Amino acid sequence: MYESERPLLVRRLSRRRLIALDAAVAVLYALLTTMMSGGDAPALPACAAAVATGLPLAARRPWPVPVFAVVFATSTLSLCLDLVWDSYAAAAYALYTVALTEPRRRWIPTSLIGGLSALVILGGAVAGPEDRQSRRAAAFVLGLAVLGASWALGRAVRERRAHADRAARQLADRAVGDERLRIARELHDVVAHSMSLIAVKAGVAVHVAEARPEEALDALRVIETTSRGSLAEMRHLLGVLRAGSVPDTDPVSAPDLAPSPGLDGLPALAERAAMAGVRVELDVRAGDLPEGVALSAYRIVQEAITNVVKHAAPARCRVRVEADGHRMRIDVADDGPGVRVLPGGAAPGEGHGLVGMRERVMMYGGDFAAGPRLDGGFAVSADFPYDPA
Repeated sequence: MYESERPLLVRRLSRRRLIALDAAVAVLYALLTTMMSGGDAPALPACAAAVATGLPLAARRPWPVPVFAVVFATSTLSLCLDLVWDSYAAAAYALYTVALTEPRRRWIPTSLIGGLSALVILGGAVAGPEDRQSRRAAAFVLGLAVLGASWALGRAVRERRAHADRAARQLADRAVGDERLRIARELHDVVAHSMSLIAVKAGVAVHVAEARPEEALDALRVIETTSRGSLAEMRHLLGVLRAGSVPDTDPVSAPDLAPSPGLDGLPALAERAAMAGVRVELDVRAGDLPEGVALSAYRIVQEAITNVVKHAAPARCRVRVEADGHRMRIDVADDGPGVRVLPGGAAPGEGHGLVGMRERVMMYGGDFAAGPRLDGGFAVSADFPYDPA
């Protein structure tokens, strides 16, 4: 929504417009107090006092403290000379800006000032003195109470704005942290799976290069296919991130924003695992799924199969994915010996794969379990609800 289309009460005014508004208030105050000044006070001094008190209010935002000092002095002089009586309304208007802009000072008891000011104003509204001298003293005390109320109100607004700014910064920091976690999880899932297959096949190629060159050539083809697929996924992920930060992307050089992988990518995942010595049996029973749910299910299965390749190959692996429109159930079990085959890799259960899978499931408030099976092998299960809409 453009600024001109916003309602007037919620439109944020520029500093120039706010100063213009203060100037209008200053002129209006000077006119009203000049017209209301009467009685025994001479007309010319009363008019001069009204102008000297009101016009400085136009500059209360650029110079809040000097303006308050001038207005407070002229208001006090007018009260003492009985020229213009405004109960320090103009000074309170200037003091509000001082309270709103000046740094916090712990030695000023703002809460106490606000409470006492409210009591004095309430007491002055209930009863007031009758004689002229008492009326002047009461006007001075009431004016101080108005000043205290203005100071407390300005400080309260300042604290509320500071709290809102802190909450906004915390929310932004939390959003950045969540986004970093999401990116790290996606990068781990893409890189770990591909590099595991590449490492396995590279090891095979090294061992059979002289004795069985055909098998070494097949391993190199697998490495080529896997690396190309990994690069495509990395390009997609980085393209999505870059598209959010580049407002006007050239259509010719725009990144590939293909859909995120889903359950329809599981057969290709099983084929790549078979190239690394893991036979995957797929049992997928799921209809149309939201993109986020399908991506999470794909990444969970991908990481589980990657762990089988890293720690149990050669082995057989059974993958079951079932969704009934409200809950997603994923079970991945293998019959491998659980022996680590990648040199320098982490032992089972010590890497980031299980943590990433658990985080994905916990985002939906589901349950996750992973551990050795009683009859050998390793099993991963995930169960979480989702909204089909």
